[in-house]
Amino acid sequence: MRFALVWSEAANGLRRNLSMVVSVILVTFISLTFVGTAVLLQMQIGQMKTYWYDRAQVAVYMCIDSDKCAGGAATDQTIAAVQAQLKSPELAPYIQKFYFQDQKDGYAQFKQQFKGNQISDFVTPEMIPPTFWVNLKDPGQSAVLTETLSSSAGVQSVVDQRSYLDQIFSILNAASFTAIGIAALMLIAAALLIATTIRLSAFSRRRELGIMRLVGASNRFIQTPFILEGVVAALIGSVLAAGAVYAIVRFFVQGYLSERIQSINFVGEQDALLVAPILLLVGIVLAAVSANFAISRYLKV
Repeated sequence: MRFALVWSEAANGLRRNLSMVVSVILVTFISLTFVGTAVLLQMQIGQMKTYWYDRAQVAVYMCIDSDKCAGGAATDQTIAAVQAQLKSPELAPYIQKFYFQDQKDGYAQFKQQFKGNQISDFVTPEMIPPTFWVNLKDPGQSAVLTETLSSSAGVQSVVDQRSYLDQIFSILNAASFTAIGIAALMLIAAALLIATTIRLSAFSRRRELGIMRLVGASNRFIQTPFILEGVVAALIGSVLAAGAVYAIVRFFVQGYLSERIQSINFVGEQDALLVAPILLLVGIVLAAVSANFAISRYLKV
């Protein structure tokens, strides 16, 4: 097979169908940008789970309203009893560390956390319950703490903070799956557009194809330029998508979000560089399969 002739035919096809090629590039670019964003979002969720789940605490809220607790409001004696339980041989092996936060410290933390929010104006120190904050060696064993302390005198509730994290991660996962769904639809549109472009290109050169068949050219020789047309167009779109994903990470995630939300370890440029080859591979395979299917069906007609 004469590769120079094949490349020449592919270049001629790209020039003849420039508007369709631009459409393929744009659709591929948009769809793979969604794919890259979804992959990075899943990587971000994984990083956040690893970071926050390991630091999630169990809050043992002491009772401040005797009407809401069977054992009555917490006293110095019941607080000391709970502290003794946390230090007991039964619970100590599960606990990495714990500390007690009284109403004054809890109120100060609340004011700092909700600074600028109108809700802070309606909260008084008496409304903040004294709390034991417990870090477990294995956050997955929080049920042991819940079962042991929930029925203790003066304890209002035992709450695993991971339950709040699960709600946040479920929202992030929903956003990620939405991006994946949009990306899948866009990839289907890109595949159909590539197939249509190749068939139109083949139709516009039907006389040339007829002559090539008469002189004994093989189907593979005839098909290869058309496949290259689709691959080149999709490859350009893939490169643009990889560049867009890298730019999003560098200028938005690292340049904006990470400077304003320093408590979260965001994905970095290295993660974007890991995603780039995936986008290129997806674009090339998608174009090659779509173009090969389209031209093979056309030559059979």
